[in-house]
Amino acid sequence: MNDEFKGKSGKVKVMYVRDEGESGSRAPNPRTGKGGGRPARQEDSRRSSGPGRRSEEGGSRKPRSDEGSRGPRRDEGSRRPRSDEGSSRPRSDEAFSPWRTVSRPPSERASVEEKQPEQGGKVAIDPEMIRRQRQEETRVYGENACQALFQSRPEAIVRAWFVQSVTPRFRDALRWLAANRKAYHVVEDAELAKASGTEHHGGVCFIIKKRMGMAVSEWLSQAGEKDCVLALEDVSNPHNLGGIMRSCAHFGVKGLLVNDASLLESGAAVRTAEGGAEHVQAISGESFAAGLEAFRKAGYTIVTTSSHEGTPLAKAELPAKMVLVLGQESEGLSDSAFQQGDISLSIGGTGNVESLNVSVATGILLAEWWRQNA
Repeated sequence: MNDEFKGKSGKVKVMYVRDEGESGSRAPNPRTGKGGGRPARQEDSRRSSGPGRRSEEGGSRKPRSDEGSRGPRRDEGSRRPRSDEGSSRPRSDEAFSPWRTVSRPPSERASVEEKQPEQGGKVAIDPEMIRRQRQEETRVYGENACQALFQSRPEAIVRAWFVQSVTPRFRDALRWLAANRKAYHVVEDAELAKASGTEHHGGVCFIIKKRMGMAVSEWLSQAGEKDCVLALEDVSNPHNLGGIMRSCAHFGVKGLLVNDASLLESGAAVRTAEGGAEHVQAISGESFAAGLEAFRKAGYTIVTTSSHEGTPLAKAELPAKMVLVLGQESEGLSDSAFQQGDISLSIGGTGNVESLNVSVATGILLAEWWRQNA
């Protein structure tokens, strides 16, 4: 290093030059003992080591030996950006700081997280898996519906929400959820409305695993001597389905042949059933017509309904094993389903209206079957 030179006054001046070749840290001031320990910024290094730089005392110093070997410094505009910098963003002097936080691009970061979850990366979530999971789950709400579900199949519950006012009546459910590490939340009414998707939640909502429809062959293998099965062709209104399930539970009808088993577990249908949904089982065939044919071969009588023709219900003798077929709310039974019937029934009335609501008609027909065969 340069240890002295003479200024205009002739006095000897001492100038210490920092050596960055070994440790990269600033040397302490030999006169005061202060400084040192802090890594020098490369911006300062360039300023102090540039060739021809004038000192504060007006002198100049020779370039360091290592500068000559490196050659001239490239212009900032011609320097290639580092891999962790955006190509559209020019690099500034702050980019040289050792304290600068370097983040990976989102695409690179995601790939690292997927490959190295054991090193602290987040586990990748498969959207397809989430979609399948949501298809397997449904929301159930209403106090009676949720109480009946908890008593019947608590293991189906995935998550639960309650308002404070109903928690005393769900004390057993809360204990079970806590013991089985099932998430539950006590929330305000507005938050429960958001979780359930309706304002008619009754103070409680469960997310549950859906039940699958039972095959016709499986149902027939366990059927008894007296068995009434309800077959619903294209009935989809959840309030009608809920009323039908409630009537089935009341009159001891346990099987419902339907095209789509998931319709019986919609939130509105289960709430309207007031607990009746837990006492019925969805039955699924290869098709609606194939399901009816399988029951006929097993010895069941296929009973259809009509508003204008058929045997009046008061005069009909209903068999102990039968499938009662009802059609959609607006059009009734299709011609193909109606022709499969062994008996056709009608419910007498004043004729002031075209027909009864499908859930009301179901209740009347099942009440007569119960009266004759209970």
